[in-house]
Amino acid sequence: MKVVQKLSRGAMAAALYVVLCVVFQFMSFGPVQVRVAEALCLLPVFGAEYIAAVTLGCFLSNLLFSVWQDVVFGTLATFLACLATYRLRGARVRGLALPAAVPPVVANALIVGPEIAVFFGTGPATLPVILFDMVTVGVGEVVVCMGLGVLLVAAIEKNAALRALVKT
Repeated sequence: MKVVQKLSRGAMAAALYVVLCVVFQFMSFGPVQVRVAEALCLLPVFGAEYIAAVTLGCFLSNLLFSVWQDVVFGTLATFLACLATYRLRGARVRGLALPAAVPPVVANALIVGPEIAVFFGTGPATLPVILFDMVTVGVGEVVVCMGLGVLLVAAIEKNAALRALVKT
């Protein structure tokens, strides 16, 4: 029964990631991104099954709405972020999962930022251009992961009904 529950929760998380990208498509793709779905990168705090789920959601969103470079590099960034988030699942700062929110910010800034500069820039991918794109992607991730994602984790941890939906 637990395997079915984990698969079901994972499928819901992946679907939710895609739905959030559809609803917020106008700000989920492009050189300046605030991808609301990335808040789900903190779900691995509640279990390893969310690593695959969020990665699948990212892969499907990029496959449907973006280009092959984002399918490869964006999905890789999300996968690495979710792995590291899972490793930091128990770390808290003043009761908040802030340490777990750092990996998505760093992974996306370091991977997606240069991806945007190299593949989608209007000019050559010089160091200032790459750094600028890394900062803009990082700022979007800070807003979503350290803001919405941390609030999502706190809400789930404080609400028994939400915990029951998310945890085994």
